[in-house]
Amino acid sequence: MSDIFKRTANKRIIFFVFADIFFIAISIWLAFLLRFDGQIPPQYNQFIIKTIALAVIFVVPVFYFQKLYSFSWSYVSAGELVSLFKATTISFIFLSIAIFISNDFFHFLNFPRSTIIISYVLVFILTSALRFSKRVYFHASEFKKISGKERTLIVGAGDAGEQILRNILSSKSHNYFPVGFVDDNPIKKGVKIHGLHVLGKILDIPSIVKNEQIKQLIIALPSANSATIRHAIELGKSSGVRKIKIAPPLNEIMRGEVSLKNLKDVEVEDLLGRDAVALDRRQIESFIKNNVVLITGSAGSIGSELSRQVAGFKPSLLILLDQDETGIFYISNELKNKFSNLNIKSLVVDIRDQEKINDIFKNFTPKIVLHAAAYKHVPLMEDQPDEAIKNNIFGTEVLVKACVDNQVEKFIFISTDKAVNPTSVMGSTKRFSEMICQAYNQKNITKFISVRFGNVLNSRGSVIPIFKEQIRKGGPVEVTHPDMKRYFMLTSEACLLVLQSGSMGQGGEVFVLDMGQPIKILDLAKEMIRLSGFEPNKDIAIIFTGARPGEKLFEEILTAQEGILSTKNKKIFIAKMVSVNPVEIEQKLDVLKNMTYNKDKSKLVEILKSIISPIE
Repeated sequence: MSDIFKRTANKRIIFFVFADIFFIAISIWLAFLLRFDGQIPPQYNQFIIKTIALAVIFVVPVFYFQKLYSFSWSYVSAGELVSLFKATTISFIFLSIAIFISNDFFHFLNFPRSTIIISYVLVFILTSALRFSKRVYFHASEFKKISGKERTLIVGAGDAGEQILRNILSSKSHNYFPVGFVDDNPIKKGVKIHGLHVLGKILDIPSIVKNEQIKQLIIALPSANSATIRHAIELGKSSGVRKIKIAPPLNEIMRGEVSLKNLKDVEVEDLLGRDAVALDRRQIESFIKNNVVLITGSAGSIGSELSRQVAGFKPSLLILLDQDETGIFYISNELKNKFSNLNIKSLVVDIRDQEKINDIFKNFTPKIVLHAAAYKHVPLMEDQPDEAIKNNIFGTEVLVKACVDNQVEKFIFISTDKAVNPTSVMGSTKRFSEMICQAYNQKNITKFISVRFGNVLNSRGSVIPIFKEQIRKGGPVEVTHPDMKRYFMLTSEACLLVLQSGSMGQGGEVFVLDMGQPIKILDLAKEMIRLSGFEPNKDIAIIFTGARPGEKLFEEILTAQEGILSTKNKKIFIAKMVSVNPVEIEQKLDVLKNMTYNKDKSKLVEILKSIISPIE
């Protein structure tokens, strides 16, 4: 390999030596031609030949010792230009002295001295042009490359912004032409990052967009609060920028690295998202790492994200369990591609299959169970309460018993804010499942923990994908009631809350997240229409369909009897639950089982509500 480099270097030296000799000869001949207005007298031909010979004798060695034949042609810089100026000057000083003391030139008496100055200038220009030609060519090529790209402003000059710019500079398959950064950190004002300046603050986006003719924004603020991100997006949109990309929150990015493939279009969750929950990742890692973890409902919105998050904390075995064959296939393949060293077992199972569940627990001995399997759609479960009870309550009972029988360390049950003062069958089944966990926790074998969520943004069956489809079809967008409000959470946030709660839980707790302010569904619909480039009730109509069976206008996170206890995480609280009697829970389960198969749905719902209400 070294021989190849030496041969290449030798070829480059020979090329430049002969090129310099050619340019020296051309420069001196042109100097005489200019001196005599294009008509060189014949008696000066001998002077030209002798001057060229002397110039070569002096210039080439001086160039060599100034290392002007040992440089990278592609990356020639101002340093080489300075060396070239010095070498040319020194060479022509020696040339002038040689001409002066030589008898052949009669001590300048018959020699046109101005030709030396003209030759000096021409040699410097031509040899400089030769050395910079390749770099000029590359710059011209780069200009052609960026000519089809759009001027882009990066919002955020931190690590994420730097990583994105580095990706842009090293990649060819994109349409970004980066112009500069904006950042609210005063220390970064005027700083250069990979040659680009921090042009101002986020508030300056409108003026920068106008002055720099910006066509795209990249918002690289993965750790910023939602208000800052929302402000940057609004300033970009109001400035006429139609293409805005955003880096997802750090908790959604594996290993915290941001690249072009992480960038996504601005979605409604970016505008409505809340500040990220501070997490103790070390505590979560010690909870998950090298343990066997089983996740039920792992093909669903929550279960699949739980699977992704758990996989990142390196369990010894991750068991994915769901009755959705296609969904389990896709999440399993996704995790195998992302985590090649992860040991994964994918199982198609109905959680109500007690015999098979027991076999799974005996064969794989999970230490942690995350229970995300549930029927969750409120109107459907109102029509089919027997199925809701079978899956959500009896399925939970099967899992809970398997945990106790096989000495599972922790069982984390995913509940919902609909379990608080439930008016729906789905909410009632979730509340009773919380009670089952409380009852079995008193056996002091497995630690049973529940976590209450609000609505998860963009989950399957939630309003966001429904609204997207309605907007795609041109409307109308259907809102149940103008005053309908809901708490919303990011999927990643909800799942990390599960893991944090599981790591800190000691058994018997129902964890509740500070879910911020509830969002009006009507406002959500309007914002989604605007994000799609339309005006609400002008381009796309909004209609009200009326509240569906079992729905509340507003979901609570606690009952009147429940208070909250703080935890070391300021965003996570513990609901002070009313204690339950394990014997009574068993009796109520028997009553439900006897009634579930008698086909009297109204009576079944009545009994379910009577079971819940005394405890509430």
